[in-house]
Amino acid sequence: MNNITIKNAAEIELMRESGRLLASVFKYLDPLIEAGISTMQINDWVEDYIVNTLNARPASKGQYDYQYVLNSSVNEVVCHGVPSPAKKLKNGDIVNIDITLEKNGFIADSSKMYCIGKVSPLAKKLVDETYQAMWHGIKTVKPGATIGDIGYAIQRYAESQGFSVVREYCGHGIGREMHEDPQILHVGRPGEGVRLQPGMTFTIEPMINQGTHKTKQKKDGWTVITRDKKLSAQWEHTILVTEDGFEVLTLRDEEMTTG
Repeated sequence: MNNITIKNAAEIELMRESGRLLASVFKYLDPLIEAGISTMQINDWVEDYIVNTLNARPASKGQYDYQYVLNSSVNEVVCHGVPSPAKKLKNGDIVNIDITLEKNGFIADSSKMYCIGKVSPLAKKLVDETYQAMWHGIKTVKPGATIGDIGYAIQRYAESQGFSVVREYCGHGIGREMHEDPQILHVGRPGEGVRLQPGMTFTIEPMINQGTHKTKQKKDGWTVITRDKKLSAQWEHTILVTEDGFEVLTLRDEEMTTG
């Protein structure tokens, strides 16, 4: 626990503000994402909105020498998809848009899946069940629970739906830094790993695959795809451990009646 930063009340308020602003970015994006637009257009819209409307900083830009403000992961891309003017969304695609935002020194991180036009029933099921898997993990969060409890809940649900859980990439502590301790695995065993305590903040961001859980990285050094080229989906929220459970700091308006 020595490396895990427990946030105090003032820091939690700042984390709430960053999370609220990030949720508003997705609300801005929702009507814009459609067939025919490029992933670079999405990147540019988000950068302009975060900087000029929210007076905040896109925290991914410049992190690890990354040039863009978001990841756009389409179809078989698991994570870290790089925006491109040549990559235009088309009917039937599924795409994850993963955005980070820093305000007043604190960072929020969230991602959302978009279905472009009419997608296949299997793609829709993957997107929907990945969302449910994330919530199964979130709902285990409370003081005294463990990281293994989170991973177990996600893995059990995803596999019960016939899907697999990516192992190589995980959630993470977050606050003043994008990546803090602890790591939040999306597979696990009940009772194992770090015990949660109030004031911890971290992301839960399961990547769920249609086929094998195995992945590979493309030659660009960023883009991760499914090894069998089948579909992958991901959702992500930034979570606070409260005195009696959890708070989703990046909760979006359309989720206020869910979860």
